[in-house]
Amino acid sequence: MTDWNTYREHLSQNVKVLAKLSPNTLKGLQTLETPEPAHKHLDAKTRELISLAVAVTTRCDGCIAVHTVGAKKAGASKEEIAEAVGVAVALNAGAALVYSSRALDAFDSVKD
Repeated sequence: MTDWNTYREHLSQNVKVLAKLSPNTLKGLQTLETPEPAHKHLDAKTRELISLAVAVTTRCDGCIAVHTVGAKKAGASKEEIAEAVGVAVALNAGAALVYSSRALDAFDSVKD
């Protein structure tokens, strides 16, 4: 079991160390994460729910830890989070089905 609060704090400390060692790395990420005010077509809650769904598909515990807090602060309910990550589960299942055809193609390419 993960203690999410401890994990989030540990992650925050490590990111601060990385930011000192490689400031452009963090600056680049912040540039990507911060939408320009003129381009805010999605509200904060929607962005956080998308972030959680992507975090599930990429299996990023750090992203889950951070964006769960963001989603809750933006007003997302547990039910909305469950629905968003449910979309991620469905997408992963669909992608696995589509990618399964590659295994069949690979099998067909094997010379006897």
